[in-house]
Amino acid sequence: MKLQRLSRQDMQTKTIKQIIKYGIVGLGNTLLSLLVIGVMMKVFGYSDVVSNIAGYAVGFVNSFIWNKKWTFKSFDTWQGSVVRFTLVFGICFFLQLQLLLYLNAHLVINDTYYNQIIAMLFYTILNFLLNKYFTFKKQKE
Repeated sequence: MKLQRLSRQDMQTKTIKQIIKYGIVGLGNTLLSLLVIGVMMKVFGYSDVVSNIAGYAVGFVNSFIWNKKWTFKSFDTWQGSVVRFTLVFGICFFLQLQLLLYLNAHLVINDTYYNQIIAMLFYTILNFLLNKYFTFKKQKE
């Protein structure tokens, strides 16, 4: 597939559209992850860490497919995309988990569930940037 050079304005428009699509995919995954985390913590009594891992695991496959095909319209191979997506996910997940643990240890909040939301926001921004410029860098115009 031949790549075309986009004007600066076209690139900005494309990025804004990707942010909106990423937000839609992310909102669905966030709601799903928060639901899983909440049920794990509040209903079954699992720890923050176990609940967090379960919540992010549920959204992983859904996020990959929607972002590859719809958000970024990547034409890179599935295998290469999966490897990069997994690497980016791992980096972002590790960093947000460290932030969550830091917030839980240093902030006086009676319900650590709110720290999950802060950590998710951090994850979301970092994950978009890494997926746009690394994971799904081969994009249709």
